[in-house]
Amino acid sequence: MTNFSLDGWLKPQQGRVEALLKSRMDAIARRSPARLSEAMAYSLLDGGKRLRPVLCLAFADAVARASNGGGEPANDAACALECIHTYSLVHDDLPAMDDDALRRGRPTNHKVYGEAMAILAGDALLTDAFALLASGPPAEQAVRGRLVAELALAAGAGGMVGGQVLDIAEDRPAELDYLNRLHRMKTGALIKAACRMGAIAGGADERALQAAELYGDAVGLAFQIADDLLDVTASASAMGKPTGADAAAGRHTFPAVVGLEPARALAAGHVARAVGAVRELEGDDGPLAALARYSIERSS
Repeated sequence: MTNFSLDGWLKPQQGRVEALLKSRMDAIARRSPARLSEAMAYSLLDGGKRLRPVLCLAFADAVARASNGGGEPANDAACALECIHTYSLVHDDLPAMDDDALRRGRPTNHKVYGEAMAILAGDALLTDAFALLASGPPAEQAVRGRLVAELALAAGAGGMVGGQVLDIAEDRPAELDYLNRLHRMKTGALIKAACRMGAIAGGADERALQAAELYGDAVGLAFQIADDLLDVTASASAMGKPTGADAAAGRHTFPAVVGLEPARALAAGHVARAVGAVRELEGDDGPLAALARYSIERSS
């Protein structure tokens, strides 16, 4: 039993992220073609759980022991992470990838703006994420350089994009080891980067940075297993998108490979690992532990 109120903490944090994203998107809009910035904002500002930026800011706060832990580098890191995540969703929804018509209960970007503009909007979100992260006063350039490297490695060929390639491979085996590798890259790399980037922005020592990495790895896997379970058990209205897509596409998921109950047990084990990783930072009753539990308790 925990006394920490995740809802009471999470909503203000999500509001904090929304305000940061809006200010960064407004700045982008002032220097870009209107139709492009409109397409970018359509997907970037449409809500969502904001898990990655919230994790980034939570680690910055936990490490710095302050309500505004990592200052502007942490704020920009949070926004850059969400830009990367959003670009990946816009491109994943395209006909050449998952061919989805709905995202968070709304038509997907290419259904509204066309495939060409959706591709370009994703390209712009990807590129502007790094411009945002790298821009700052000279005194911040050392930490911002570290943050750029973290994000690039997590988003690129050895991270999210590489994981996507493993996901669409026609010869992917129905093996747990393959699933773990795939999702550590496709989903987990960016979640782990969010934790590490927040810790870096907050001035973490090596011990705290290792805790962030262990936590991020565990939560990334737990989050993906929960997604796979929801694709089997949740309704399309609750998810805001069609369910059962993985089974229809013949994709191997955690429930398909190990079974529903063993998948739930795997996810719970990863959550326990995550909570243990941050015990020294916040005990068992703080926002990071609560977010780890939320990763498998959520309904969408």
